Amino acid sequence: MQNLNALIELASSNRWSEARAQEWYRAMPWLVGANFLPSSAINPLEMWQEATFDPQSIDRELGWAADLGMNSMRVFLHDLLWQQDSAGMLGRMEWFLQIAARHGIGIMFVFFDSCWYPFPYLGKQREPEPGVHNSFWVQSPGVRVLQDPHQFETLRGYVTGVIERFREDTRIHAWDIWNEPDNANALSYGPRDIGEIKGRVVLPHLAQAFAWARAAQPSQPLTSGVWIGDWHDDAGLSPINSLQLQASDVISFHRYNALDMTQKAVETLKRFNRPILCTEYMARGVGSTFEAILPYFKEHKIAAYNWGLVEGRSQTYMPWDSWQNPYQVEPPIWFHDVFRTDGTPYRSAEVEFVRRMMKD
Repeated sequence: MQNLNALIELASSNRWSEARAQEWYRAMPWLVGANFLPSSAINPLEMWQEATFDPQSIDRELGWAADLGMNSMRVFLHDLLWQQDSAGMLGRMEWFLQIAARHGIGIMFVFFDSCWYPFPYLGKQREPEPGVHNSFWVQSPGVRVLQDPHQFETLRGYVTGVIERFREDTRIHAWDIWNEPDNANALSYGPRDIGEIKGRVVLPHLAQAFAWARAAQPSQPLTSGVWIGDWHDDAGLSPINSLQLQASDVISFHRYNALDMTQKAVETLKRFNRPILCTEYMARGVGSTFEAILPYFKEHKIAAYNWGLVEGRSQTYMPWDSWQNPYQVEPPIWFHDVFRTDGTPYRSAEVEFVRRMMKD
């Protein structure tokens, strides 16, 4: 592993100043939305590949989001799509952006992701495992690429190509470089993934990815969200967290906890004097609910992206413990997601609450 200071310097070169980041955020509305995957897709590959790209479902489901007042979505890409058909990928991204814009929704795109299945592949994706949360979400890139620096270097064109195409596009709110880069998936894929050293393996790749993105000169901010660890002072930060927090133009984080722990997380991140975006929250079974969290986020203008919008092939209304004990019936409390596949709210009072929060 390269020297941490050198990696941070590589990743943070030409980082936005605090003043520029704050100026960007003052011009934005309070950003509220979801991590979006259409109900017809099991993972980002199924969402974006030509054979399964589903603009009708995307249009319908983003319409339901817009009806709540949501104005931004976090959306995952995948490196294999670029290798398969870069022109087709860019074309479908443009199509998606046009649909979202018609609904008044901007987009935060995510390039890389260390969560769930370690061996992604193109083509037809497997069917959902009954009763299991996110049973075939796939990592980007797969662990074989992560373990080979030469293979990872080939992904430079993916990052720069996408950003160069959309770097001045106001429909894009931000670029999320890497989702949970050090997530070892211990409770799902365990030894099939890299294991405890995953953070060390990914760290130089994360620095490279930030540098590639900046080289493409985006007008939008870059970020990568911290999700685990102690962030209250620099001494307690892991190497991955240090790089994420010192390279991001705007600070982002994940927090699937009740209000007190969410507030604590925000307070530890305010010291960076940059806009704060919560890019994952809302897990009803652990106390992270719209009613508990959104008023606090609104008061402090913290962007809020809950996980999941519509019940679908990802099955994220199932709790995380479904990996150990698959559910035979619908869980008594949905974990994520807001709407059933026909557009009926899971909880009518909940969606009315979100509407009121966006109107007040």
